[in-house]
Amino acid sequence: MKNVCRVGAVLGATMAMSQPAIAQEIDDKYWIEVGAYLPDVDSQVRVAATNRPQVASTIDLESDLDLSKRKALPQVNAGLRFGSGRWSLDTEFYSLRRRGSATLRRDIAFDDAVYPVGGRLDSGFDSSVYRATVGYAFVKDDNTRIGAALGVHATDFTVRLSGAARVGEATVTGATRRRTLLAPLPTIGLFARQQIAPGVTLSGRIDYLSLKISDYKGRLVNAQGAVTWRFARNFGIGAMYRYVDYRVDVDKPRWNGRLKYGFSGPALFLRAGFR
Repeated sequence: MKNVCRVGAVLGATMAMSQPAIAQEIDDKYWIEVGAYLPDVDSQVRVAATNRPQVASTIDLESDLDLSKRKALPQVNAGLRFGSGRWSLDTEFYSLRRRGSATLRRDIAFDDAVYPVGGRLDSGFDSSVYRATVGYAFVKDDNTRIGAALGVHATDFTVRLSGAARVGEATVTGATRRRTLLAPLPTIGLFARQQIAPGVTLSGRIDYLSLKISDYKGRLVNAQGAVTWRFARNFGIGAMYRYVDYRVDVDKPRWNGRLKYGFSGPALFLRAGFR
């Protein structure tokens, strides 16, 4: 019983000391989150040669090339609030790097090379995602923030294939084709944040795009929901689920085709926030 009383006294003192910090959690002026994201990935690419745009395969990177469908990746989020706390700047970065080797079950045409069925094909797919939004909370009280945001969701892709291939009339034993693409897509979105109990906050956001800009035609949905527990004055821990799905059609000399990229899954993160 004495031990129970001691534990109760410690917990009570801890909660009492943390109450001022808990009340301020939703009003952090500066914050940074570092976490690990474990998504299921679904990606497809198609790249046509400029002189033969009709000869191109839609490549499922997971099914055709045996790239891993699920992989942990780091993510970093940082931001600040200004203008009486209604305005906010939110930035984020995460990246995915995959390598694979597969025996082809069908012919695959990529750029000017045709990799034949039965051949061994090495591949790589890298992506780095950069997101930045400026938001305004049109609902703001002690426990609630609801607002809208404008931003940009930019992804830097690199796709690489290497193996024996037919290039025109010739057979090349080590034909390597590498293509890069930077797809900057503007977004419009909504966000909400609600403190539901001392130290516990629910948050969610959705960003959307569907439009054509110059040589790009894109569609993007980025949605996420999170719960955060503030266990100390400036630190908390949280869990999140994110869904991202986008498609980019490109008409450029270096990339004439389409890229579809989707991933969804849970994440855990640590948050440091300051006033």
